[in-house]
Amino acid sequence: MSLFAGLKVIDCASWIAGPAAATMLSDFGADVIKIEPPGDGDPWRASTPIPGRPVDYYWQLTSRNKRSLALDLKHPDGQAVLHRLIGGADVFITNFPLPVRHRLLMAAADLLPLNPRLIYASFTAYGEHGEEAAKTGFDSTAYWARTGLMDMVRADGDTAPSRSMPGMGDHPSATALYAAIVSALYRREKTGLGGIVQSSLLQNGLWANGCAVQTRLFGEHVPLRPRRDRPPNALANHYRTRDGRWFIMALYNEQRQLPSFLSAIGRADLTNDERFATAAARKQHAREFVLVLDEVFSRRDLAEWRTILDAVGVTFGIVATVDETLDDPQMRLCGALAPFADGRELTVMTPFHIDGVEKVPAARAPSVGQHNAAVLAEAGYSASDVERLRALGVVT
Repeated sequence: MSLFAGLKVIDCASWIAGPAAATMLSDFGADVIKIEPPGDGDPWRASTPIPGRPVDYYWQLTSRNKRSLALDLKHPDGQAVLHRLIGGADVFITNFPLPVRHRLLMAAADLLPLNPRLIYASFTAYGEHGEEAAKTGFDSTAYWARTGLMDMVRADGDTAPSRSMPGMGDHPSATALYAAIVSALYRREKTGLGGIVQSSLLQNGLWANGCAVQTRLFGEHVPLRPRRDRPPNALANHYRTRDGRWFIMALYNEQRQLPSFLSAIGRADLTNDERFATAAARKQHAREFVLVLDEVFSRRDLAEWRTILDAVGVTFGIVATVDETLDDPQMRLCGALAPFADGRELTVMTPFHIDGVEKVPAARAPSVGQHNAAVLAEAGYSASDVERLRALGVVT
């Protein structure tokens, strides 16, 4: 039996972070009902990585295993349907702006009295207190730009800030919301009561940038990263190979690994070079060391250097393309990629495992309102009730 078999989750959120937390619950067997507006549904459906092509790659990632109920929450009868569903639900997830929740009668104050065991999982851009509590935001604006990450990852102070990838902040933020939900479920096991859990893009972005921020909180200046050819440590830097590929090296155990590393790259002579003989000297002459290593690594292709560096136990990572991640066998062996239940194509899986617990096969994401009849019947609505709701445009 799946870990969360029997757990009823209502995903009344849009875009990525909130729905992705529901996806994580669904991977372990939760029954997730995706509530979206009639017609075009969740606006995330229309997002596409390829301009002009109506594909749903993103939707398949964040809405697998879910059942769709197309429900007009602006209509009083739609709100009544939601309230009836809440009576039998375990978790309610939303990232609607706070004023919208109040207008649609789906704020915590509206729903928790209907079910004292309910976990009300609230996700916002900037938190739920202060002047910006009602402000909308995306991970690019709240997680990436606002928290210093966008500024800090620039190649150097003279380059423009780097743009984030779609979902780059949403997915780790979803993991935090999932953790809050599971923590609240654990508390409910002890007390029998649900309650509110919350997270935000701003909180998660600052947590991701925590090393720099905590340094500044203790009064230290946090400079932007120096140029690649002037790093504080030449052994923790990225280099280009003969075939134009890049890799990043992280050789931190210098005392033990440096002699074997220098021997492996054909520069054992540098062991006795006073510029690089000690950690202090290497730091002082880091730019010179980079120039030496640039010349060395330009002599061979990436495939050769991978073999050489692996043989001496140097920690490094290739700067992979997206295409290479698909062909990387380790991605499948570690469970990061898995096939859809129908056997066609792969999907990116929840990034953790529980020993002895299998994730459910990844079912395809639903079409808008695909499960209206089943979900409403389970909530006690008769066929004539459903027909009346359809006639009113409450469900479509």
